[in-house]
Amino acid sequence: MADWHGVSGQTQRQARPTPTTTNPSTTFLTRLHENSPNSTRVIGFLTLIITGAVFLLLTGVTISATVVGLIFFSPLLLISSPIWVPVGALFFVFAAGVLCFCGFGVVVAAALSWVYKYFTGSHPFGSDRVDYARTRIADTASQVKDYAREYGGYLQSKVKDAAPGA
Repeated sequence: MADWHGVSGQTQRQARPTPTTTNPSTTFLTRLHENSPNSTRVIGFLTLIITGAVFLLLTGVTISATVVGLIFFSPLLLISSPIWVPVGALFFVFAAGVLCFCGFGVVVAAALSWVYKYFTGSHPFGSDRVDYARTRIADTASQVKDYAREYGGYLQSKVKDAAPGA
């Protein structure tokens, strides 16, 4: 700060040292040296290049093998297609049956687990709805029974009036 303020009140600035050589090749080399990557970046970049080249080579080999395989095996597939269509249909039906069987097995196991938890009293998810439905069914059955008792005698007396010998 003392460098900025002089005795006379005017601002004085120290001049930056300028390079004595202004050779363009020297400045390029110094910039290159300042921005040079470290060894970790270089190894990472080389690994990226090598891995990319290997994957590109493997992709080309895979595509070439697929095309050559299709060229050689297309006539065989066309000749044997009357066999492959029914085999494919049977495989589809078999796979669908196995998946359905496994799915139904999982559903049955889950249902049995839920029923076991319900009857042992651990109140699984949805047990409150089952209890509510059970009480509604019991109430409805009781109301139907009371209704039948009330109007059952009435109907029997009407039947006796209609057929006195019955």
